[in-house]
Amino acid sequence: MKEIYRVYIMCNISKMLYTGVTNNLERRVFQHKSKEIDRFTKKCNIHRLVYFEAFGDIRDAIAREKRIKGWLRARKVALIESVNPEWKDLAPEWTKKTRPVSKVSS
Repeated sequence: MKEIYRVYIMCNISKMLYTGVTNNLERRVFQHKSKEIDRFTKKCNIHRLVYFEAFGDIRDAIAREKRIKGWLRARKVALIESVNPEWKDLAPEWTKKTRPVSKVSS
């Protein structure tokens, strides 16, 4: 089975943005929502998944993540709103499940 890599954008209530890449989006979002990662996302309460896209090659996913991180905020907002104009959490139930089990990756 071919691995899928996802570039994702999460935000907090005031729409502060965080962009990342992972091979297991459900696990990674669970980590952010449950504040397992003691960094920027925990400190700023980044907990809402608002955008993601899939890639078959990790190099393409990392390149896309870097491109998005280099954009001005307005362009990131336009990207999010092109598919999620109401900024709905695309993973609202993921912290209500038991911890997802899979191989470790970020």
